[in-house]
Amino acid sequence: MTRMPEILQPLSGAPQGEDICVDQLLEDGARALLAAAPSLPSQADLIQELNDAKQAQARGYYMPDEDERLRQRYHRYLAVRVSLWQMIKSLLPIVDGQINASHVQNLRAQGIAFCAAAMLVRTGTYLLDMARGRNVVWEKLDEAAPRFGIERKTFTALYKGLTSPKIIAKYHKSWRFFTRYDMDIYHAMSGPLFGPAGQLLKDEVPHLTPELFGWARRRLSFRAFNYRRRHKSAARKTLFSLFEVSGSAIAELKQPFIKPVGAPKRVSAQTYQKVLSFCQPGDVFVTRHDDALSNVFLPGFWPHAALYIGDNEQRRALDMPLIEGAKHYHAARAVFLESKKDGVLFRPIEDTLKLDAFIILRPKLTLPQRRLAINNAMSHAGKLYDFSFDFSSADRLACTELIYRSYHKTGPIVLNLEEVAGRKCLSAEGLMGQLLRADWFDIAASFGLEGDGWQEGAPARRAVLASFDNELKASLQGEPPKP
Repeated sequence: MTRMPEILQPLSGAPQGEDICVDQLLEDGARALLAAAPSLPSQADLIQELNDAKQAQARGYYMPDEDERLRQRYHRYLAVRVSLWQMIKSLLPIVDGQINASHVQNLRAQGIAFCAAAMLVRTGTYLLDMARGRNVVWEKLDEAAPRFGIERKTFTALYKGLTSPKIIAKYHKSWRFFTRYDMDIYHAMSGPLFGPAGQLLKDEVPHLTPELFGWARRRLSFRAFNYRRRHKSAARKTLFSLFEVSGSAIAELKQPFIKPVGAPKRVSAQTYQKVLSFCQPGDVFVTRHDDALSNVFLPGFWPHAALYIGDNEQRRALDMPLIEGAKHYHAARAVFLESKKDGVLFRPIEDTLKLDAFIILRPKLTLPQRRLAINNAMSHAGKLYDFSFDFSSADRLACTELIYRSYHKTGPIVLNLEEVAGRKCLSAEGLMGQLLRADWFDIAASFGLEGDGWQEGAPARRAVLASFDNELKASLQGEPPKP
């Protein structure tokens, strides 16, 4: 087996964050990769959209049904793209030497990140091919989509990122680096979680040989990559090339000008303590980020949901199930069960509430009913995230699907799926609307709606209602919606 160059060995003097677990970062990365892969389109998946594109170009415009199909496909791609871009960024410190890591951990970081970048380059190319030479398609993809928070010219930015000679040169360098050490990486990616991720990588790499970018080779000349260079930045530059290819084209979908770059989240450690003293197992949190990078593709002001399950002491007092086998956090620290891109996992408050605003919804249920809901929820722990929002299947769960499957048919609660962007599912605001209209839940508290203040009871309800759109607000106030 070929030995990796010393630049990819962990640096003995590299800092190691107190709260950073390399295995956790790698497992989260592998889980995000496995969850995202089925939601990225293959060429066969795009046959209908390609036929629509040909007809729209000949006609000079898109019909409404064609428009909706294209938007659904494009927005789903962008949502997965952002998630994988964030994952690649999270692995960069391992290769960079900022976090102490073993040789095997380093190889796994390389493999997971390269696979994510390869998938994004391949699927992005399918979209480029669909639009190339078809101005009607290009203009449609460049339209703003307010319900998803996407601004104009997003597709043009994507095109520039994937066809830039500079980016293609960096991709070529990264690809050559990988092909030299691929056997080492494959060997490191073994086991129940990393094995399937390694298979994804094996399946992906043949699609992304330099021949895919042969047209660019005539315009570029490449220098041979110095694999043996002992400068620590070389490893960073290799993975950063992947990071640029996979993420830079839409890195600014972070809703600019909402808050200063680098500004901290508004929910503070003091608020964490307030939450822990106030909340009860079974409370549902509906949350948002001011700049909404990861949630920019979801409709509504409130895009995300999580379930508060309390700590083991709280659950023991209520004769509720305890956390067993949680890998990432000590059981005493895990107080939420939440589905994010790394899957349905038990999480500490610092993980779930690293955000800017939230609502706490409290069920009007008996203790046995709440116990049943939490039992339902905990039975889903460990599943992958569902990027497709397919509520008909329970093997992967989106954030609101975890709440749906926990509370549906618990006591009086009967939740109905709604049509959202062409899929039968429940958005966070749709979920809230059903829970509150039927008076199954109360708005117990909120944070971040009026400055950085904490509110409870009637003041919290008024502030929350003000954040809803007119139709939802009117339905909760018993008024007809305003035109």
